[in-house]
Amino acid sequence: MTRTRSLARRMLRWLVKFVLIALVASVLVVAALRWLPPPFTAFMAQKAVAAAWHDDPRFTFRHAWVDWSEISPNAKLAVMASEDQRFPEHFGFDFEAMAKAWDHNQSGGRVRGGSTISQQLAKNLFLWPGRSYVRKGLEAYFTGLIEAFWPKRRILEVYLNVAEFGTGIFGVEAAAQAYFHKPAAKLSASEAALLAAVLPNPIRYQVDRPSRYVRERQAWIMWQMARLGRAQLQRLG
Repeated sequence: MTRTRSLARRMLRWLVKFVLIALVASVLVVAALRWLPPPFTAFMAQKAVAAAWHDDPRFTFRHAWVDWSEISPNAKLAVMASEDQRFPEHFGFDFEAMAKAWDHNQSGGRVRGGSTISQQLAKNLFLWPGRSYVRKGLEAYFTGLIEAFWPKRRILEVYLNVAEFGTGIFGVEAAAQAYFHKPAAKLSASEAALLAAVLPNPIRYQVDRPSRYVRERQAWIMWQMARLGRAQLQRLG
């Protein structure tokens, strides 16, 4: 019995050490990424591995980092209008949007998400797909870290650089080049809204072959962009 208790105490100490090391490492990584471009994300790695495993001929990895100044204001505003209109105001979690999404999804029809840009970025950078409580807890943890260490402008900059816009196409620069043959800095309001329109599911919804739903969503995003105005971007600092 004494030997069993001793082994249990040692295992508990090792577990505590592991958790502390993981916490410190996660804080250091998030803090460093405030200034350093992430070379890749967990989501990118998962997509690349899955494509290689299934020998998917459609998958060609395309990604190019661009700084904030090299991204069209239209792209920044389109993503906020589409994904998170209260982005400048909340601290990573929009409980009002979550409640509305819950009520909408209970009525059936097309599922609506309530995740903020910060939550989506945390998931893309560090986590795996799924809906488990563990993953949700980690998503909340990393969202809090990102909001604590990064200004809003940095959060949106990184999100635009890592979001998936099509099979193997990550980031607004790669998307602008692939679909419109121009840099992200030159995207028009219409082009930016079309890119934002596919973000809920960039494999099902395609920029180069937009469905009626995507076109309707593009028009709605452009209307929301006009309603929000460029002043929304100025609030990011």
